[in-house]
Amino acid sequence: MSIGAFEHFGHDRYDDFFAMAYRVLPADGVMLLHTITGLTREQLSEQGLPISIDIIRFVKFIVTEIFPGGRLPSIDMVAERSAKSGFTLTRRQSLQQHYARTLDLWAQALQAHQDEAIAIQSEEIYQRYMKYLTGCAKAFRTGYIDVNQFTLQK
Repeated sequence: MSIGAFEHFGHDRYDDFFAMAYRVLPADGVMLLHTITGLTREQLSEQGLPISIDIIRFVKFIVTEIFPGGRLPSIDMVAERSAKSGFTLTRRQSLQQHYARTLDLWAQALQAHQDEAIAIQSEEIYQRYMKYLTGCAKAFRTGYIDVNQFTLQK
């Protein structure tokens, strides 16, 4: 099982990850991969999602200030890279709208404890995480990103 880690590995490590997972699972093993996924440029175009300057700035903010080194896989990339190691994708479940709600609740909780959060860290850190939580919730809600659970059978 991998929950919320895969998107932080970087695309160049996916083959090694799937090869290791396949190797350590028993012959009838099943793996659950829970990861945030993104769309390719072609998929963005097909779905009518513009690549605006605001989107570009937000992605830059995420990859420089929140998750340096992280890159979101596409759904196809997970399917192809896992199959390359021998896995069969038996199920995929989108949790997109559920995760948008989760981020909304986290942002509300942080906002409710704003003074405490600032006292522990700083106004700058508080604002950074509010931007992260609310911006990601919007990106999930509008379809730019998704959270998917992949069931992979050995």
